[in-house]
Amino acid sequence: MTQVRAAAVTVGQLIDQVHKRFADANLSYGHGTDNAWDEAVYLVLWMTDSADDESSLALTVSVERVEEIVALSTQRIEQRVPLAYLLGCCQFMGYEFLLEPGVVVPRSPIGYLIDGPEQPWWPKRVQRILDLCSGSGCLGIVAAHSFLDAQVTLVELDPTAAALARENVQLHALEDRITVLEGDATTLFAGLEPGWDLIITNPPYVDKADMQVLPAEYRHEPVHGLAGGEDGLLLVDEFLHVLPEQLAHNGAFVCEVGASSGAVNRKHADLPIVWLELPHGGEGVFLLEGQALSSHTAAQNSEF
Repeated sequence: MTQVRAAAVTVGQLIDQVHKRFADANLSYGHGTDNAWDEAVYLVLWMTDSADDESSLALTVSVERVEEIVALSTQRIEQRVPLAYLLGCCQFMGYEFLLEPGVVVPRSPIGYLIDGPEQPWWPKRVQRILDLCSGSGCLGIVAAHSFLDAQVTLVELDPTAAALARENVQLHALEDRITVLEGDATTLFAGLEPGWDLIITNPPYVDKADMQVLPAEYRHEPVHGLAGGEDGLLLVDEFLHVLPEQLAHNGAFVCEVGASSGAVNRKHADLPIVWLELPHGGEGVFLLEGQALSSHTAAQNSEF
């Protein structure tokens, strides 16, 4: 295995050396970066507290900091640990989030939909936002930054993730606008006061077959945060059952199901689902608008 010599080098030289190690190691990506170069850049710039611009490349890195980066890159290679776990934090949608093992790494393309240019499906007034299966709280926090007049509720089953979400809410100084509820998402969802303007969710959606072939990096993430049952829709089916009572008439429900999109089309072909374009990558994010869902529900009820 190629080793990076622990000596004072420049940021640019260190990026090159770490990149070579990562490229030679045949790593899997998808936890904030998608290639060896971006991963090396992220690691070195983060650990040296350097700006992401050309002027940083000539900065000298101390021997002590080089040793730390060498150790982290070695752990990344030998143990296949996602970089975000090694650093204890990550960047998502331009924001910093605390992270720890046992909590899914933020990466949902829903972030680009709620933090980018205004979408035609956005409700005209967004005052109440619900993030189901919130994990670290990243999507709900991004939504709070995008919809400045909204109150946001995060729902998370896992105590570790819920505690981390509260820390991230504090980190972003959003305690007055974000509430974290700990408990079963389906039960809490059904019991909440209805009329949500925007409901977002990145639930566990990996089906049984795909869970068997996950790359080593993904196996460091909690199974309960990824596994969605036989067809990947264990929680999604439950959410869709409750949704007509909880979504505001002019609201929007946005859900990520990734490669389980085919199962959604097969099981819920009757629903007025719209698959959203994801210009920044990712797959399988669908939209249900409140008005269309209300019309669909009314038509169904009239048949009985």
